Amino acid sequence: MTEPHSPRRILEFLAAAGVDMVVGDEPVNRLQPPPAVPEREAEAHPARPAPANAAPPPSSPAIRAAPPAPDDAIMQARLQARSATSLEELATIMAAFDGCALKATASRLVFADGNPKARVMIIGEAPGREEDETGKPFVGRAGQLLDKMLKAIGLDRNGVYIANVVPWRPPGNRTPTPQEVAICLPFIHRQIELAGPEFLLTMGAPATQNLTGRRDGILRLRGQWFDVEVAERKIPTLATLHPAYLLRQPGQKALAWRDLRALRARLAAE
Repeated sequence: MTEPHSPRRILEFLAAAGVDMVVGDEPVNRLQPPPAVPEREAEAHPARPAPANAAPPPSSPAIRAAPPAPDDAIMQARLQARSATSLEELATIMAAFDGCALKATASRLVFADGNPKARVMIIGEAPGREEDETGKPFVGRAGQLLDKMLKAIGLDRNGVYIANVVPWRPPGNRTPTPQEVAICLPFIHRQIELAGPEFLLTMGAPATQNLTGRRDGILRLRGQWFDVEVAERKIPTLATLHPAYLLRQPGQKALAWRDLRALRARLAAE
């Protein structure tokens, strides 16, 4: 009986594996760095310059730096948001910010739309596919319904300022995680502060909950006025239903109409 580790068994295994050529008599350590070339030998055989028309060597793919830890990312967001002195500067800072992982999967930053000097600022949760493609919030079917809702109370996009709590689209339009929201909150707070609206209109539960601190469902929160404090200033804030929700539940449009009438009455009174 042949021993399992005999030379014959080893040769049979190598032949079965397809090895049919001997490349050397001595083993080679491929992990060992090559020996240094003596200086005289290097001078005697200088490297030839590449031809002028030679193709450049393939570049190695860029390695994306790992995002900072969540607590560090939140701190960076606060510091960078606070450093912005204008909405334009804030947009530039946010476009360069790498602390939120959503930036890596989104096509672009969705900063804002409308008139930054408007009395009303509308805030949603996060961009969807159409918003990610255009770089503007509320441009899909929900945005078209929002335009009709605004028109019903005598407003349009030139009369409001529109943004989202999270400015990058979550993959598959999923709900942003609490961690992602926490990283983005300093930016939307600074955006509100720099725009300086008289009123906020929060659309849907996530935007309302994250800005007011309430945890009730939107059907309980809608129609109520809250004071959202931004930079030591309390801004009257009205919660209402998100247009995307109204597309799924058209029977609830009457509730949203009541909220819009309340906003119109507040604008007329003040």
